[in-house]
Amino acid sequence: MVQARVLCRSRKGSRAEEEEEEEEAELVDPLTTIREHCEKTEKCVKAREKLELCDARVSARSHTQEECTEELFDFLHARDHCVAHKLFKNLK
Repeated sequence: MVQARVLCRSRKGSRAEEEEEEEEAELVDPLTTIREHCEKTEKCVKAREKLELCDARVSARSHTQEECTEELFDFLHARDHCVAHKLFKNLK
């Protein structure tokens, strides 16, 4: 009888834990969602294309001092500029 109660309690506990895990899994960070949306804007697409071209150019060379830092910063700036205008509207 005692074992049945313990088993029943452990099942209830695991169900509660499973439900809690499902709720956590459903949560989505609004920043991630907005970043994904902003990356599809015209400015971000152009900046990403420049970054990818630079990356391909640098990767094709075995010895180069060229880096794509400027292109990366341009892309991040364009994306973050878009995000800044949308993020705080979604926060509660």
